[in-house]
Amino acid sequence: MDLVTALSADSGLLCVVGAGGKKSTLYTLASHLDRAVVTATVRIPIFDDHVRKVVITDAPGETLQRVEEWPVGVVPERERPDRYRGYDTETVASLRNRTDAPVLVKADGARTRLLKAPNDREPQLPSNADVVVPIASARVVGKPLTEEFVHRPEQVASLTGREAGEELRASDVATVLASERGGMKDVPEEATVVPVVNMVDDGELEAVGRDIAEQVLASADVSRVVLTRMTADEPVVAVVE
Repeated sequence: MDLVTALSADSGLLCVVGAGGKKSTLYTLASHLDRAVVTATVRIPIFDDHVRKVVITDAPGETLQRVEEWPVGVVPERERPDRYRGYDTETVASLRNRTDAPVLVKADGARTRLLKAPNDREPQLPSNADVVVPIASARVVGKPLTEEFVHRPEQVASLTGREAGEELRASDVATVLASERGGMKDVPEEATVVPVVNMVDDGELEAVGRDIAEQVLASADVSRVVLTRMTADEPVVAVVE
């Protein structure tokens, strides 16, 4: 199965949350679609190299009516030399009706860690999101529960029962992805959820990913979990159903 099909990304509003591959998922999807809009409801690093053009605008809906080169990025402001600011959720929600191109949204942050659980202010999901993609990295299994590898480790500890510094297991990653205080937090009622286990770079990590996937399927109302290697030409390693 190709990535666009696996993530139901061919239309509507798709939001990525979690850690271990949000940005690479957005950019890879954009490169696999005929047309796509990349944006965010939170800060996002400069991504001009991953789209044909980034437009800084307070009126993204009007901008999308005039786009001739795809994929395109829309953001409200360059906040610092290394990052853009994101729109509020209502503005991003409005884009769904302003274009027939898929809108791909970064909806929380993780500071390049491999796993995360949200705090009270996260994620920033538009109310009309069609697809939510919670992401975690297979590479976090076996790593200690510390800030080096986990964003908001105290939240992950609360969900999993692990102590700070304890080794993370596949079951812990599955718990975070499947929890309504983790990857499923604040998902709109009508949205489809497609969890992703990323960085499945070899056979050993595929076994880890499948273990995580089976446990997610056993505890969450999702139809499939997608294992990916976003650095590959064909990013989908497996679809576990």
